Amino acid sequence: CMSNLINSIFKNKKVNLSKLEPFGFVLTETGYMFNQNLKDCELKLIIWISMSGELSAKVLDAYSEEPYTLHLTEGAAGSFVGNVKSQYEEILLSLAEQCYEPDVFHMSQALEVIEHVHNTYGDELEFLWKKSKSAVWRRKDNNKWYGVMLSITKRQLGLDGDDLIEIIDLRIQPEELESLADHQYYFPGYHMNKKHWLTIILDDSIDLDEIKQRIAVSYQLAALK
Repeated sequence: CMSNLINSIFKNKKVNLSKLEPFGFVLTETGYMFNQNLKDCELKLIIWISMSGELSAKVLDAYSEEPYTLHLTEGAAGSFVGNVKSQYEEILLSLAEQCYEPDVFHMSQALEVIEHVHNTYGDELEFLWKKSKSAVWRRKDNNKWYGVMLSITKRQLGLDGDDLIEIIDLRIQPEELESLADHQYYFPGYHMNKKHWLTIILDDSIDLDEIKQRIAVSYQLAALK
């Protein structure tokens, strides 16, 4: 059914509302509307995305506005139905590729850090590897990374348990890292150079203000030649 198809395409993804209008959506008072005539048939696809990110899609007769649903019916055959189904899925897949981002980080402090970086440096997390639970921030002037966020298990960090945690990797001076890393609150950089990167778990064990200060230091270190 339609909801299963949408769920499979948009699972673990969240919409970036700022990318909808370039894709072809029109902003209304209550959300975003996409309207496109399908090729080689007298049907149109309507996609609706609310301000909170809820998505719905339907195919309508272009003249009567009556819903068309055969493309959602399992076992429905024929070139006409196949054409509609193909275009329907192609547009949804393109929407997911161009306007959606992985929805990986959920811990409250992780979300606070993401908001802080956006507000302070104007940078968004970049998910450079598909299906990876990691993303980076990098400076606009030289493209150097100054922060990495990852979702891993405690055991991957050398702690007991397989619970998922969210961490941040930040640049740090080697001499400070050597005195700071206690493998309880501060760790040598996970998946990074363990002399120049620090890892912190974003579970409120370290005060947010301190993390903000360390992000500022990392940002400056990324500027050094």
